Amino acid sequence: MTLKATPLNNAHRAAGAKMVDFGGWDMPVNYGSQIEEHNAVRTDVGMFDVAHMCVVDIKGANVRAFLRGLLANNVDKLQVSGKALYSCMLNPQGFVIDDLIVYFIDESWFRLVVNAGTAEKDVAWMQAQNAATNSGVTITQRRDGDPASAMALIAVQGPNARAKVWEVIPESKAGTADMKPFNVAFAHSAAFGEAMIARTGYTGEDGFEIGVAAGQAEKLWNALAAAGVKPAGLGARDTLRLEAGMNLYGQDMDETVNPLDAGLAWTIDLVSERDFIGKAALQAMGQNAQFVGLILREKGGVLRAHQKVIVAGTDAVGEITSGTFSPTMQQAIALARVPNGVAVGDTVHVEIRDKKLAASVVKLPFVRNGKILAV
Repeated sequence: MTLKATPLNNAHRAAGAKMVDFGGWDMPVNYGSQIEEHNAVRTDVGMFDVAHMCVVDIKGANVRAFLRGLLANNVDKLQVSGKALYSCMLNPQGFVIDDLIVYFIDESWFRLVVNAGTAEKDVAWMQAQNAATNSGVTITQRRDGDPASAMALIAVQGPNARAKVWEVIPESKAGTADMKPFNVAFAHSAAFGEAMIARTGYTGEDGFEIGVAAGQAEKLWNALAAAGVKPAGLGARDTLRLEAGMNLYGQDMDETVNPLDAGLAWTIDLVSERDFIGKAALQAMGQNAQFVGLILREKGGVLRAHQKVIVAGTDAVGEITSGTFSPTMQQAIALARVPNGVAVGDTVHVEIRDKKLAASVVKLPFVRNGKILAV
C-alpha cells in the first residue's frame, strides 16, 4: 500500500525524521529524541505536522441550522466571529463518529477540523445528512487536491509558541495578541499568503494551530525551524496529549463507545431542547462508566491500553484506554474507563502481565501549562 504524504514530507526526511505508517499516512514519529521533543513543548516551543488532519468548510444560508442537528455540542454557543467549539459528531446509536473543532467565521461559513483517519467517512456522513435534511449547504474538504486551494496545518505549541509565530508571521500579531483560547483569526502574510491562526492545540500548552495553503507549508515549517521552533513527532504528541488528559479518537473513543463513558459529557448539550443525531439514544443509555486518570504506584511495569483495571471488593472491571510513561511526571500514567462509583483518591489494581499492581485514581488532567496537577 502506498502511504499518503503531507506537504511537509520532504522537510521531515531532510531533518532525519524516523517515519512510520500512521493510519495510512507517512508521518514522523520522532527526529531523534522523543523526550527532548516532549520537553521542548512543555518548557519552550515545538511544532507538529498536523496536515494529515482535514479542514472542512461548510457554507450556505442554512449552515447553522444544519450544524445544530449534526453536532452534539451546541453551535448556538458560537455568536462572535472567530469563536471555536469542541464537539463530538454522533451516529443515531449515540456513539462517536468523530471528535472535531468547529470555528464560526460568519453566518454562512463555519469551518471544521476533523481527524485524519476519519476524514473521508466524516465528509461522506455530512453529505448524507445534508441531502437527508435538504439543508442546501456546500461541504468542501480542504486537505486533498490542488496545493493552491488545499490547506495544511502546523501546530506550534509551548510557552514561547505565540512569540515565535509572531516573529515568523509578524502580520498575525495584531489580530491574535489579545485573542483568547479557542478562537481563530486570519492574517495575510507577505511571506506565506493567507493564514488561519487558531489558539487551539492538543498538548496542554498554549500555542497556535496555523493553516496555510499546502504549497506554502514547507516554507513556513522551515522558517519556524530557523527561528528555533523544535520539530516534534507523533511520539511526543501522544505523551503530551495523554498528560493533558485529552482523548485520542480510535483509542479512547470510537463508534462503539458511549461518549458519556469517555469523559466527554462536557462536549454534549443535553440541556437545551435542540435535537441532534444520537441524542435520544444517548439519553436512553445514560452514563455507565467513568473516565479517569491513573498513576501507577508500584514498580514493575508501564500502563498500556487494554490492560484490565480491578476494583477491590467487587467483580467490576475497567480498562485502560491509553497509557504511557510520563516524561514530565517520571511516572506511568493512563486514561481509563472504570465502573461508576470509583472515586478520585481510590486505589485500584492494574493487570500487567502476571502481576496486579496498585494505581491511584486521579482527576484529569495530569499536566497543564507546564505544571503537574495530579499527584
